[in-house]
Amino acid sequence: MLAPKSIFNFGANSIIFTLSAKIDCRILHLSVMVVHEQVMINSYSSICFLRCVMLYRHGRTFYNGKKGGIFIDIRVLRYFLAVAQEESFSRAAESLFMSQPTLSRQIRDLETELDVQLLERTNRNVRLTQEGMRLRRRAQEIIDLMDKTQEEFSHQGAEEIAGDIYIGCGETQNMREIAQVAIALRQEYPGIHFQLFSANADAIVERLDRGLLDFGLLFEPFNIIRYDTLRLPFEDTFGFLMRADHPLAEKTELRFEDVAKEPMLIPSQGSSISAHVPTETFGIEPEHMDIVGHYNLLFNAAVMVEQGMGIALCFDHLADTTEHTGLTFRPLIPKRSFPMYLAWKKHQVFSPAADQFLQRMKQRYASRGT
Repeated sequence: MLAPKSIFNFGANSIIFTLSAKIDCRILHLSVMVVHEQVMINSYSSICFLRCVMLYRHGRTFYNGKKGGIFIDIRVLRYFLAVAQEESFSRAAESLFMSQPTLSRQIRDLETELDVQLLERTNRNVRLTQEGMRLRRRAQEIIDLMDKTQEEFSHQGAEEIAGDIYIGCGETQNMREIAQVAIALRQEYPGIHFQLFSANADAIVERLDRGLLDFGLLFEPFNIIRYDTLRLPFEDTFGFLMRADHPLAEKTELRFEDVAKEPMLIPSQGSSISAHVPTETFGIEPEHMDIVGHYNLLFNAAVMVEQGMGIALCFDHLADTTEHTGLTFRPLIPKRSFPMYLAWKKHQVFSPAADQFLQRMKQRYASRGT
């Protein structure tokens, strides 16, 4: 179904996007052709639509209006993702409430359109080829953004602000600040919901850049000039998580040389804090340390520490160190603390819900003089 409201108003010298309640892939190729003309954008919903169009143009999954161009229906991408997830045409067809021959024909047509083999078929199951893996990632991004845009449009014109706010976050005590603002916002607007994406810094930046997140919580270093930012109040401090009965727990602070020979879990490459853990800066080369493992998020590493595997290099206030856990934290000296930023894309036009959240965050820290 095409959008029930007009997407464009055509003026003498410009094309003006107007509010639309629904998005359909069949109009995206038209939008791609007009975005190169002089464009005036007059509403948040227009930005959502244009953002969706631009992502849809990535790779080869779009129709460009020229001979030999490629057009793929969004439904077929959903079919493909179902087959990739189920690794079976019969199970995928059942989940989609369609016949297996129809589903098989749609996927073969997709392979023909792209001129690649997406699946390796056997008598028992199907597996993705390299090209299939590439399409799965791109298709998921397209569908996520389509769904996000559709969800945002669905609340346009409502009397009360509602909708989803998408936040990407690593592990930081500043999540308590986010939670307090979120609670206050939902008390006034119960139709607002929060979608949290917990991942490493690279994944957060990627999803932020692709429009799949409204905000990201990021430590420096990141390319701060690409974003608008709000510095959050708490700096996260490096130290070591260990059992409370560990001999080093008798000290109130630890130097890196104190722990260099200890079995240690450290953040994995690409984790939200790994950029701050080049161990050479602590004066000790990695080969001179007893690194027993790496972790992405701290919870499971804390379990390993509790079981006696070693100590973990981490930020303070992330693991539960109350008395019953048998764990404790000792800060590193000299002190190493890092600021956290709430970041969003420059020139971002937010949904009403996301805009309310940002205004509340700004007011909260303006009153604190931050």
